[in-house]
Amino acid sequence: MATNQLNDNKIKGLIRKPPERETWITDGDGLSARLIKSGSLSWYFRYRLGGRGGKLERLLLGKYPELSLAAARKLRDQCREWLANNEDPRFKLNATAQEALKPVTVRDALEYWLDNYAAHNRANHDKHRRQLEVHIFPHIGKLPLNLADRRQWLTALERISHNGSPVAAGYVLQMCKQALRYCDRRGYATSTALEGLTIPDVGKKQGKRDRVLTDAELGGLWRWLDNNGVQPYYRDLLRLIIVFCARTQEIRLSTWEEWDFDARLWTVPEANSKSGTRIVRPIPERVIPWLEEMRRSNDGPYLLGPLKKPEAVSQQGRTFHKRLKHREPWTLHNLRHTFITKNADLGAPPHVVELLAGHELGGVFAVYNRSQYLPEKLEVLNRWLDRLELLAEAPDNVIPASFSRTA
Repeated sequence: MATNQLNDNKIKGLIRKPPERETWITDGDGLSARLIKSGSLSWYFRYRLGGRGGKLERLLLGKYPELSLAAARKLRDQCREWLANNEDPRFKLNATAQEALKPVTVRDALEYWLDNYAAHNRANHDKHRRQLEVHIFPHIGKLPLNLADRRQWLTALERISHNGSPVAAGYVLQMCKQALRYCDRRGYATSTALEGLTIPDVGKKQGKRDRVLTDAELGGLWRWLDNNGVQPYYRDLLRLIIVFCARTQEIRLSTWEEWDFDARLWTVPEANSKSGTRIVRPIPERVIPWLEEMRRSNDGPYLLGPLKKPEAVSQQGRTFHKRLKHREPWTLHNLRHTFITKNADLGAPPHVVELLAGHELGGVFAVYNRSQYLPEKLEVLNRWLDRLELLAEAPDNVIPASFSRTA
């Protein structure tokens, strides 16, 4: 049987001169138009379940011109595909229509961002998900996104501040704004409820994290670790942050597969790197005995033994300054600031220090220079270990050290 027998001109001509009684016009492959005396034309798909012996069914697809000829043919082809898979087009079309009418909720939109963007581009995406599950989903997660107004978002976000976490409130706001913009760009859903809101509207910005430990504090911390002043997990974590200028998550998620004892290299995979790029650090000889002892003591694939949650590690990290009786607070991240600042004072090459910290080089370096500077990195780490040992041994009589400069 011929297909696509109708065209728009023919349809319009039929509507201008409607018949005296109901008329069926065939387009082909099961698609027919029902034209009545008033000039109203509707599209139907005719089919039989179970082959020629089955009952003839007529399924209303929609009315013309709301449903164009091209759109009706597309629906017909979809119905034929369902039939080929032994599925009843009537039930499938109803289910599809219901799904299309189902509103995108706040939770749907945020999870769309988590699954399609954050999971592939954020090393700490699990943390994002947990924060949303605690602070957003229980309160406004079921609301249709287009009906969740600014007041309802503010109520959920301000609740975080009122519970004692104003910095977290600002963090969640920024995350949700990024998620909604992503949904809008991808054509998934649109909401402008958060546009124009800033962190002070719901909480406060995180304070500057430029705290640098003094020589006396750093020496005391190194002695404390050498004397087993803290449980092994955190002793090893602190040592490795201090020595390698590594991020906490790089060490927390590190597995033994990353550590090449023969080549004396630690390679942080892209998945664990904040910048999404691989980080290669040489392993000084003095660190090998620590690692071997850790391997004997820690079962499982992870360097530190158990896989602790980032929140627990971060919270513990904020307590060490009290245990060491340091007057000014510091966090685990401040140990990286200390490494970078102290090595700058020692005269270490800035680009080498930046690479050890896992930072990307800017300018032409980022485009053309692919060197890992492994010998230079190893020199910086060995001199840094010398400095740490000196600070730990002679806290009251330490003189500055520096890197030799060559022309």
